[in-house]
Amino acid sequence: MYSSSPADAPVVREPLHAPVAHLVRGGVVEGIHYGSVVVLGADGRVRFRLGDTEAAFYPRSAIKPVQAVAMLRAGLPLDGELLSLAAASHSGEERHLAGTRRILELAGLAEDDLRNVPDMPFDPVVRDAWVREGRMPSRLAQNCSGKHAAMLWTAKLNGWSLDDYLDPAHPLQREIAATVEDLTGQRAARVTVDGCGAPLFAISLHGLARALARITTAVPGTPEAKVADAMREHAEMASGSGRDVAALMRAVPGLLAKDGFEGVQVAALPDGTAVAVKIADGANRARIPVAAAALARAGVDPALLTEFVGEPLLGGGKPVGSVRPVRALDPDPAPAAAHV
Repeated sequence: MYSSSPADAPVVREPLHAPVAHLVRGGVVEGIHYGSVVVLGADGRVRFRLGDTEAAFYPRSAIKPVQAVAMLRAGLPLDGELLSLAAASHSGEERHLAGTRRILELAGLAEDDLRNVPDMPFDPVVRDAWVREGRMPSRLAQNCSGKHAAMLWTAKLNGWSLDDYLDPAHPLQREIAATVEDLTGQRAARVTVDGCGAPLFAISLHGLARALARITTAVPGTPEAKVADAMREHAEMASGSGRDVAALMRAVPGLLAKDGFEGVQVAALPDGTAVAVKIADGANRARIPVAAAALARAGVDPALLTEFVGEPLLGGGKPVGSVRPVRALDPDPAPAAAHV
């Protein structure tokens, strides 16, 4: 199902999103989250789609596993928890900061060599502690610092310049662009700048699901398989202690999952079954419930997904409603082989 050469770039247009979740309060639909969902079978074919899965969109941090594959292909010698950190949108916990320092030390570099945007830790508890302690934003605390440290080391190993490693014309970024096109199976429609300062490529939601499926089905020992193994075995290093994406990987055996800002979620199983979700308004509260519903639609045992139905809506401090995926995302009455 996968071509050796990329297809044309997805069309840049206003996405034709569809309702994917209802905000239900007291039995009344109070709000509607629009978005798009795609489910790929193990054979790579589209088994379900809702909304616009072929329009160009920015996958944000959900593309990080692909970027990590590109760096391994270019010679980056990371594995285990440090490789997971290289593909992370981390929470800014001390282990994330220590891991990023370790990557820089292995490269013979320092925090000052990073070119990502200084920020406070992503995790609200950790961030509040920083504020109480009077600590300032730093490049190390920013959630993409592991990726940037790995980018620097990859550039240094190849003898490429370091100061401009974020330039889309830099050899490192050209290698990453080629890997994005290889794994998604399509050319990028646009190149812009992500929040951290790294180049970001416009692909389709379908292409994002395809890329993660190819990573999870890769031959053991390949860069793709190494990234999948590292992220699954060190899920908290790729995200954080209290993050839903880490909990999702722990709950579903063999699942690889990555989130991204603006309501993006992608996940794939070892057999290539994959789902990708984009919430149009970027609402985080709809991302995981819709992704969990898509995984159930793909054949994952719903009993494994019960903790991902979404946080309750409160009224007077008591639950009075919830965010519910639309009925179109209900599992088929008789799904094919369910994943245990």
